[in-house]
Amino acid sequence: MSNGHVLFLMAFLFLGLGYMGVPVAFALMAGVIVATSFTQISLQSMVGQMFHGIDSETLLAVPFFLLVGELMTSANVTQRMVRLAQTLVGHLRGGLAQVVTLFSMFFAGISGSSTADVAVLSRTVAPEMDREGYDRAFTAALIACASTMANLIPPSIMAVVYGATGNVSIGGLFLGGIVPGVLIGIGLMIYSHFFGPVGVRKMRATLGEMGTALKDSSLPLMIPVIIMGGILTGWFTPTEAGMIASVYILVVLIPLLNRSHVRLLLWDFVYTGMLYAIPLAAVAGASAFGWMLGYLRGPDIVATWIADYAGTNAGMILLLLVLLFVIIGDFVDAVPAIIIFMPIINKLTELGNINPVHMGVVIITTLVFGLITPPYGLSLLVASKFVGVSFARAMYASLPIYVVFIVTIAFTVLFPDVVLYLPKLLLPESVGCFKNPSGTGYICPT
Repeated sequence: MSNGHVLFLMAFLFLGLGYMGVPVAFALMAGVIVATSFTQISLQSMVGQMFHGIDSETLLAVPFFLLVGELMTSANVTQRMVRLAQTLVGHLRGGLAQVVTLFSMFFAGISGSSTADVAVLSRTVAPEMDREGYDRAFTAALIACASTMANLIPPSIMAVVYGATGNVSIGGLFLGGIVPGVLIGIGLMIYSHFFGPVGVRKMRATLGEMGTALKDSSLPLMIPVIIMGGILTGWFTPTEAGMIASVYILVVLIPLLNRSHVRLLLWDFVYTGMLYAIPLAAVAGASAFGWMLGYLRGPDIVATWIADYAGTNAGMILLLLVLLFVIIGDFVDAVPAIIIFMPIINKLTELGNINPVHMGVVIITTLVFGLITPPYGLSLLVASKFVGVSFARAMYASLPIYVVFIVTIAFTVLFPDVVLYLPKLLLPESVGCFKNPSGTGYICPT
């Protein structure tokens, strides 16, 4: 059987089993194992490749960031950040809708997980929105869309996986994701103000109330400072940053802000382990799938197809990749998609002479869009379940908000200098800059 036929069989089995309801991890593994039987590779080698895919110190950052989000949520510390958001924007038109977006921007700097963001907002703000008469479909759509910022604003679990798999600077991806993350936040606030429900107009908070809310939130808001400050100064790696943030919550936040939660810490650790086991199995299967894709020269085939249309034009390559990953994100979870298609991404990055951090930010921003688009739409699905509305109604309510994401993706593709401004300024070596041999400063590639 030719390489092309084996590739087709592997992809067909993966997608077919996925549509039949088989979990993504097992669908990936089944496709790889069947494809292996038509090659000279031994089954033992593929099992070893699955293990090799998860045997990465960098990926250990993921469970620690998940633990940070779970501890913050279950210990109810996030209520203080919700109150801060309410004092800042609660008086605007659609006040609670504005609170959802602003809180998501705060919490994105702590958890790195869209699912954690959805869970927090569904517990805290969604019931209050229901009492004020907000349509539940709008509430679910807004919560799902706002939660996507957790995968862009650092620390982002997607950025950790992308950086670990593609050998790209995770710190650079963290910084590069700030621009699209903030753009989505601003876009959601503009949409809520002009097109969302009016809600109950509240009195503007006084400076004293703002100061009190900021003081109450100061300890939780130190977590992003600890994480990014440590990474940028080189004091610790992203994995170590996750560890230190977890220790900070266990040693400082919970004893000071919610001491009674100490007896529930064991449950938090167990639950985090269960949360991590789900993507970890998918990572193992996706690693083997991506390796087999490379072995069968899939990246060369796809790169040749794209080169036939785009040549070496970086803009056209990025546009075609965006179109490809918009479709992929509709059907496949972001983490397996990144790992599976990383060989192709690396090939096209080299072909178009594209900065790897810029490429990573574009791919992550595009896959984030897939979290709210059917038929997969994980964030939208979870939000609709928590809020108590059908997925179809939530999807219909989210359709106008897609414009925000399309504009953000287009901006990220068209203005790489803006996206890479913070990485060049704060972590220049992450984007290929090197120290000027004749003096101070850095020389950066154009």
